[in-house]
Amino acid sequence: MKKNWAERKKLHVDKINDYSVSNNLSPTAYVPIIQGCDNFCSYCIVPYRRGRERSYPIEEIIRKVSTLVQGGVKEVTLLGQNVNSYGHDLPSNTNLGILLNEINNIEGIKRIRFLTNHPKDMSEELIKMMASLEKVCEHINLPIQSGDDIILKAMRRNYTSAQYINLINTLRKYVPEVSVSTDIIVGFPDETDDQFERTLNIVEKTRFDAVHTAIYSTRPGTIAARKYHDNVLSNIKKERFNRIEELQAGIASEINARLQDKTLEVLVEGNKQGKWFGRTRTDKLVFFESPNNCLGQLIDVKIVRTSPWSLIGRI
Repeated sequence: MKKNWAERKKLHVDKINDYSVSNNLSPTAYVPIIQGCDNFCSYCIVPYRRGRERSYPIEEIIRKVSTLVQGGVKEVTLLGQNVNSYGHDLPSNTNLGILLNEINNIEGIKRIRFLTNHPKDMSEELIKMMASLEKVCEHINLPIQSGDDIILKAMRRNYTSAQYINLINTLRKYVPEVSVSTDIIVGFPDETDDQFERTLNIVEKTRFDAVHTAIYSTRPGTIAARKYHDNVLSNIKKERFNRIEELQAGIASEINARLQDKTLEVLVEGNKQGKWFGRTRTDKLVFFESPNNCLGQLIDVKIVRTSPWSLIGRI
């Protein structure tokens, strides 16, 4: 019997779920740079729970990253509900691009990532900065949520599908090797079959490296909960979810297959069931075997087998 694509992907993800990223031996760390959110997307509770956007002072972030590097961290991921808004509320004239440049100059840091990004605030200037800094990884998560403009408006996302595609094209222009992941919500109130097909069409044409799909459910206290009735049937939501997952599995298979026999730099994050695992700069999960302690090392790994969700390699 054909196994559900979501179930097969979960088997890969579960391989690393019980390895704590907060382990003090981990070479990776998450660093919050901005709290809260000012966007008030209709399905999201964050602005009500965490308040409006509040950026941490750039000096505080630099000190935090420097301390982490002294403890053995080699990769940091800058976190925020909308990292692109970083600095707009600070008295000093700063922004995410300036922060990335400052962290790029910290000796000992090897890789920098940042998420979550909002398409309406992802500027061409930031993309150019991303392309120019050697330690900023060629990977970005850029949620689209829906491929239909009416649904996007109902979600209060403040961009159109065409604007999103133009942004992806700009990103790939300046960072040709970039891998792009996205977030999609299926079954938003009143979503029709045709509207869902537009989302499916964007997934097919844009060819994301990864798609994180969620089934809409009412979140009390949000605008959508007050304004819309959750009227898309559960079985239809699940069908749409499965269609996205199956389409994306095929796309990811083709993208990852191009990495067969290539040698990639992997930052080793841990060991699970006798196999070391880590990620490439483009956020590809790689497993390999070695009798040595590889934790925290940057190792060149030749890819010998690929799948939609992970790669198998050898040193």
